[in-house]
Amino acid sequence: MSAILPGATIGILGGGQLGRMVAMAARSFGYRIHVMDPDPSCPARFVVDACFEGAWNDAHAAADLARGSDVVTLEIEQVSLECLEAAAKFAPVRPSADLLRVIQNRIRQKDWLRERGFPLGPWHAARSEQDMAEAVTALGGRCFVKSAHGGYDGRSQVKLGFGDNTTAAEAWRLLGRQPCVVEQALDLDREISVMVARSPRGETKSFPSATNHHEKQILVWSVIPSLVAPEIEARAQKLACEIADSFTLEGLLAVEMFLTKDGDLLVNELAPRPHNSYHASERACVTSQFEQCVRAVCDLPLGDVSVVQPAAIANLLGDLWLDHPPHFDRALAVPGVRVHLYEKHQPRKGRKMGHLSAVGATPQEAVERVLEAQSRL
Repeated sequence: MSAILPGATIGILGGGQLGRMVAMAARSFGYRIHVMDPDPSCPARFVVDACFEGAWNDAHAAADLARGSDVVTLEIEQVSLECLEAAAKFAPVRPSADLLRVIQNRIRQKDWLRERGFPLGPWHAARSEQDMAEAVTALGGRCFVKSAHGGYDGRSQVKLGFGDNTTAAEAWRLLGRQPCVVEQALDLDREISVMVARSPRGETKSFPSATNHHEKQILVWSVIPSLVAPEIEARAQKLACEIADSFTLEGLLAVEMFLTKDGDLLVNELAPRPHNSYHASERACVTSQFEQCVRAVCDLPLGDVSVVQPAAIANLLGDLWLDHPPHFDRALAVPGVRVHLYEKHQPRKGRKMGHLSAVGATPQEAVERVLEAQSRL
């Protein structure tokens, strides 16, 4: 196994904000960057050497990207397996199509985790309206229903049994009458995530866990280091690394977890890419998740993931732009705060346009600062 050294070209399938931030980290190393995205004006477009326009199932565009790349990675799970397989004919693809095949479908992902003994909350697969009704009844009525394929940031999800009178039949219709997972609502203490990096040579490093706060299934704020007890932290680190090793991961894997009030640590979902909950790693850790992605896929020695200072982020959604441009000058008056914008030209309700970050002497102070800055916008 030989490292892909600076000066080489990294291809990224996906040119959203995650691809943009990986590209910016790679540029500091001296790599050239090519991306493929359906949008020729995608966020990464302005910081890369070449942008190939192609839909997520455009295997020809993926092959064109890979022909001029020394390694290919991805920043979004929606890329088709055919794209990854086409790209792999011309350059190593990290992570692999085999890994994406498991993660891309929530039913397949949960089956894979269950078969290997990883802890999950109660759930059922639903492939028909009758399956849906039976699953909701079996799980006690209070459930989250998620499309098996696609959907993120609360999209393609329906809550049942939370007082809105939505029925299983309505949920089946709202989610397009497609296969779904039905998950029992849990009594949560908090949600955390662990980011693992693993290189082709087998070196593995996991970042300290992040505590994440969601509203309407969208991440509102996240902080590193996490606010969990050392014993929980050790369990979370072990769980995430065992999952990465089971996949023989090459690249990054974010493991989202639920911590219940009973102390159970359960896997929620997996993401084989940089993750919103680790944007704070740019300021909290010696090595950011974006730099670590570059190191992992290029088979370079992985970077130090130690926390230098607590840091938190708060997402900036398009809603902020609907009445007037956000007052970033007011936000920047809060000590330790920075603004990170993604150069998305069309603000829309619920669309991630950027984030704020803040550092503090403690995780709590970092969260307080970033939320104070957000309130000033």
